[in-house]
Amino acid sequence: MTLNAAAVAAMGLLLATGAALAQNTSTQAIEEYREMLQDGNPADLFEAKGEDLWKQKRGPRNASLEQCDLGKGPGVVKGVFVELPRYFADTGKVQDVESRLVTCMSSLQGIDPKAVTEAAWGRGERANATALATWVAAQSKGLAFNLPQSHAQERTMYEVGKRLFFQRGGAHDFACASCHGEDGKRVRLQDLPRLTGNPGDGIGFAAWPAYHVSSGQMWTMQHRLNDCYRQQRFPEPDYISDATVALGVYMGVNAKGAKSAVPTIKR
Repeated sequence: MTLNAAAVAAMGLLLATGAALAQNTSTQAIEEYREMLQDGNPADLFEAKGEDLWKQKRGPRNASLEQCDLGKGPGVVKGVFVELPRYFADTGKVQDVESRLVTCMSSLQGIDPKAVTEAAWGRGERANATALATWVAAQSKGLAFNLPQSHAQERTMYEVGKRLFFQRGGAHDFACASCHGEDGKRVRLQDLPRLTGNPGDGIGFAAWPAYHVSSGQMWTMQHRLNDCYRQQRFPEPDYISDATVALGVYMGVNAKGAKSAVPTIKR
């Protein structure tokens, strides 16, 4: 090898090493940033609001949500989040935490579902549903995800969610899998988890609901999926649509064994 060739090779090695170190440094910085904010996570305020809303008598029927059945019987909250979405016989549908809460708000309190589904993010009854979902999810913090797949509709929704995850379209010909279908993907300074398998505790599906610092809002999985579609230049899905619930089934089943870390904080 000539001197010039050796110099070029050495320079290439230095550049590659520098890039790897820069990536590691930026990743560590983001993790340190999250840890620093976690002690004063604004999600705690949403969680407290959700608990108040659960116990408060509201709506035309002046009732609380304390008899809401989220999958383990009326009023049982601990452990339900890590088994959602799941099939509910009374609605004949597979529901996630938000769609099930809307069902309870309607059936127990008499609140019109449209007051939630047609509201804007962070406003009115949509904001109340977000706070409720945050509180319910927090009651399962540290528990492992174990979504049921015993009912035929649960298995069908998994397959539908899988197809949607890999479906390409929009102005950029993107799919969920474009960002989350393999290891090593990044956007700006942030590593993207691979959601076709279990990326680990508190990452991916196991990290939502989360306080979204850049928007100053609490984001549930429904909000996260809506924004993902927006960024892909897809038509944004309806709130608690069958499509977004199916994606939740697919990711949730893939996250089996991961421990819920919610409510977390995100950039």
